[in-house]
Amino acid sequence: MGTQRFLGFLLVIFFMMIMGFLSGSSQAYQFIVGGRDGWVLNPSENYTLWAHKNRFQVNDTLFFKYKKGSNSVLVVIKDDYYSCNIKEPIQSLTDGDSIFKFDRTGPFYFISGNADNCNKGQRLFTVVMAVRPKPQPTPVPVPQSPPPFGALPTGSSPYLPPSAAESPRDSPTDPNAPEPAPAHSGSRGFIGLVGLVLGAIIGVSLMFG
Repeated sequence: MGTQRFLGFLLVIFFMMIMGFLSGSSQAYQFIVGGRDGWVLNPSENYTLWAHKNRFQVNDTLFFKYKKGSNSVLVVIKDDYYSCNIKEPIQSLTDGDSIFKFDRTGPFYFISGNADNCNKGQRLFTVVMAVRPKPQPTPVPVPQSPPPFGALPTGSSPYLPPSAAESPRDSPTDPNAPEPAPAHSGSRGFIGLVGLVLGAIIGVSLMFG
C-alpha cells in the first residue's frame, strides 16, 4: 500500500513538471498599441518608435483600441503600407477592440482604415523575431591521470617464474595423496543472489510499509 502511494506521488510530480515546462515554453504576451492613447491619429509616442522599443515573437498579440465606426485597422502588404492603399487589405479589424495574433516570423504592416489618417502617420510596422535555440554547452575534455608508481603499462604482464603447479612433469606426485575437493562456486553465487533479493524486499517493506 505504501509503495503504491509513493509511486502515485512520483507520477503527480512528473505530471506537474511536464505541465510547467509546456506552459513556460508557450508563454505569449499582449502589446497594447499606442499604450494609453490607443490606436489614434496623433499618439504621444510615435508608432515607429513604439515598435522599435518592443520585441515581438510568434503567438504574441497586438491589442488595438479605437472608436468603432470612425476608425479601423487594416493588415496590408508592404507596398500598400507605404502607399496607404486601403482597397485590398489582407485582414480588416473593425470592432473597436481588435486583437491580432502573430502566427509567423517576419514583417507585419498595419494601417488605419481611413486613408487620410494613414497618410498623416497612423500606421504601424513590426517585425516578429525568430526564437533562437539555447546554445549547447561544449564538453570539456578530462585529462588522463598518469599511472601510479610501479604500475605496469597496459598490455604487459608481469614475469612469473615457473612453479611446481605449472610444471607437473618435474614434480613427483604422491599416489596416496587425497584428491582436491571440487569447488562450489555456482551454489555460492546462487545463495548470494537469493540473499540480495531478500534483503532488497525487506528494505522496501520497511521503507514504504
